[in-house]
Amino acid sequence: MSEGRRERADAVRNRRAILRATEELLAGRRPEQISMEQIAAAAGVGKGTVFHRFGSRTGLMLALMRERALDLDEAVRSGPPPLGPGAPARERLYAFLDAVVEVVGRNKSLLAELDHAAGTAAPSTGEAPPTAHPVYLGWHAHLSALLAELRPDLDTELVAHLLLGSLQSNPLLRLLEQGEGRRIAGTLRDVAGALVDR
Repeated sequence: MSEGRRERADAVRNRRAILRATEELLAGRRPEQISMEQIAAAAGVGKGTVFHRFGSRTGLMLALMRERALDLDEAVRSGPPPLGPGAPARERLYAFLDAVVEVVGRNKSLLAELDHAAGTAAPSTGEAPPTAHPVYLGWHAHLSALLAELRPDLDTELVAHLLLGSLQSNPLLRLLEQGEGRRIAGTLRDVAGALVDR
């Protein structure tokens, strides 16, 4: 095996180990209770390796969120209907809202950490706002497209922001912590349905 190939294999292995260690630590603690040193130790790598791979604590948390959202993205692109292609737009819209609520419910503390990190970043740092996170952008684009298919005259970009943004609010995050995901998903369906039926 060449030196370059071995280095790439090591980098892939290190990345997986860091993400797995972060996920395991998050199973028992909130993100703000976990240090980069703890993550590095749990992954069996140096702290410098964690920073080299992910750039910052926010970069690491965002990478983990991307990993967790990958299944939903894959289901939207090529999974079975109604979440995947082949179902009517209304069914896909409802299935997608249900799925987003489920992902947010499972990852609320991680999303809150990302939102907090982006919200407190100084403008001079160049860090993007929460709505610029690739996970959010992908969800927003898909939701906007479904809404536009059902109501082309609607300001679908804004409606998609309102629907997704509500899931970042403290009252809804508290409801998710209390196990009210089904109630939230049902109400989002009602709101979206009322808008597209108007």
